Amino acid sequence: MASTACFVIVSKNGIPIYEAEVGSALKKEDLAHQHQFILHAALDVVQDLTWTTNAIFLLLHDSRSNDGIKSFFQEVHELYMKIFLNPLYLPGSRIASSHFDTKVRTLARKYL
Repeated sequence: MASTACFVIVSKNGIPIYEAEVGSALKKEDLAHQHQFILHAALDVVQDLTWTTNAIFLLLHDSRSNDGIKSFFQEVHELYMKIFLNPLYLPGSRIASSHFDTKVRTLARKYL
């Protein structure tokens, strides 16, 4: 069964700094708008939950492997930290590294 997922890293100001569509389904233009709608709705939920709990692990998915998702996020976090600690990277700016993009897509194929 073909599926697609939208992975987005959002800055603390709520601005998407990295976006990738991963999966085996064909890309459609209307999915980009749907992903933006879902992203903003999810950010609203996260913002509301930050006032009620200190521990937030929020993810909307239909995957069967929670361990795979956890491993994906851990490894992407390590990649992001390498970008973030680069003295030439301006925090909150768009991540334009092709190496980062390739690694994220590889991890998505591996874990998701």
